[in-house]
Amino acid sequence: MPNRILIVEDDREISQLIESHLTQENYIVCTAFDGDEASALFQREKFDLILLDLMLPKLNGMELLKRIRETSVVPVLIISAKDSDLDKVMGLGFGADDYLNKPFSIAVLTARVQAAIRRATQYIQTDNSYQEDPRTIQFKDLILDLHLFSVQVRGQVIQLTSKEFQILKLFLSHPSRVFTKEQIYQLIWEDDYLGNENAINVHIRRLREKIEEDPSSPHYIRTIWGIGYKLGD
Repeated sequence: MPNRILIVEDDREISQLIESHLTQENYIVCTAFDGDEASALFQREKFDLILLDLMLPKLNGMELLKRIRETSVVPVLIISAKDSDLDKVMGLGFGADDYLNKPFSIAVLTARVQAAIRRATQYIQTDNSYQEDPRTIQFKDLILDLHLFSVQVRGQVIQLTSKEFQILKLFLSHPSRVFTKEQIYQLIWEDDYLGNENAINVHIRRLREKIEEDPSSPHYIRTIWGIGYKLGD
């Protein structure tokens, strides 16, 4: 089945240009021209990737991104004329997978789209689709076993608690994403975040102690100061 892409862009000329090109690349494309329209579309339909402008009427792109991340880990690629480091950090911090400045090459956009969908297809594993053989996710010399709920690091099998396993699975499933503490808490604990930093800090520390050669200089789970955490490069 062709991948479905939602373009959220209020400039109709840019939207039409992207839609035309991605349609030629055999994607199924839907468009929205303001944040409210995009939010309603997202709630009704399933998409494999979202192209999101930040400067939108009604509901701005950052607010829309936060709404999307409350319920979904669908890849989101920001396309914006706002090119400051702060805007990029905020966009990635709120859960975007990539950030592309306007004006951009349509070829570069297509490559970013293909890469984001490929990563999602490669790493996202659904809990209700187990096969007879163990299903694993691998990053460098770290292998996550989704059946045994264990991790193998440098050839050694390590048992994790349920929360540690879920946190590590979250990072390995989205290797380019930066997750805030709030996003981690909402996705793993499935509850409202009320400043529960201690719970996140303790689980990250214990996870590092189990998988890192030197927990004080982590190789797998990097701290992005002022934002949160991401999988190591």
